[in-house]
Amino acid sequence: MGFSRAELDSYRDRTVPDLLPQPLRLLFVGINPGLWTAATGAHFARPGNRFYPALHRAGITPTLINAADGYVPEELAQLTDRGIGISNVCPRATARADELTAEEFHEGAQRLDRLVRAEHPAVVAVLGITAYRAAFDRPKAVTGRQDSPWPGTELFVAPNPSGLNAHSSLDDLARIYGDIACAAGIAVDPEDTPRSVEPRDVKHP
Repeated sequence: MGFSRAELDSYRDRTVPDLLPQPLRLLFVGINPGLWTAATGAHFARPGNRFYPALHRAGITPTLINAADGYVPEELAQLTDRGIGISNVCPRATARADELTAEEFHEGAQRLDRLVRAEHPAVVAVLGITAYRAAFDRPKAVTGRQDSPWPGTELFVAPNPSGLNAHSSLDDLARIYGDIACAAGIAVDPEDTPRSVEPRDVKHP
C-alpha cells in the first residue's frame, strides 16, 4: 500500500484509537499520530519509523512487525498478548510534530493522566523528551526514569523512534526499550541486545 501526498493530507487532523490490551503492562506513548498512521489505523506505521524494528531487536517481539499497510492479526497479537499498548500525547494527526500547539501538549498531558488512572498500566513510556517537557512542564527533564504522578505506575521517557531522530541509533532504541519492557515485567530475549539494569539516561542537546 502506498499513498500520494494528497491522500495523506486528507487524513490530517484525524485521530487513531489507542491500543489498550488487558491487562495493560506497558503503555508506549508517542507524540501524535503521523498521517500514515492516520491512514492505516496502525501506530508508528510510516515506513522508516524504527519503533517495531527496535522492539524486535530488543527481543520484545519474536518477529518484525510491518505496520505500513495496517496491522495483521498475528502481528498485532505480538503486542496485545504481551500487554503492550500504544497511545499518544496529542491525538491529532499531523505531518510533523512541530505543527502541534503548546495548548495541545498541555491538554494531552491531562488526557494521558485520565487514561493512566483508568487503565493502570505497570509502566508508561513517553517516546520523546521534547514532547514530555512541553506537555508536563518539565523543561529540564532528561530521558530515563521520572518521578511518576501515578501510584503503582512507573514512568519513563525514552527517545522517539522517528527516522528524523538522529540522536539515537536503532541499537540505542532497542537497548532502552528492552530495559523498559523488563521494568514492566515483559520477557525479552537476552541474546539479542545486552541491556543494563536501569534504562540509560541519554541526554539530548
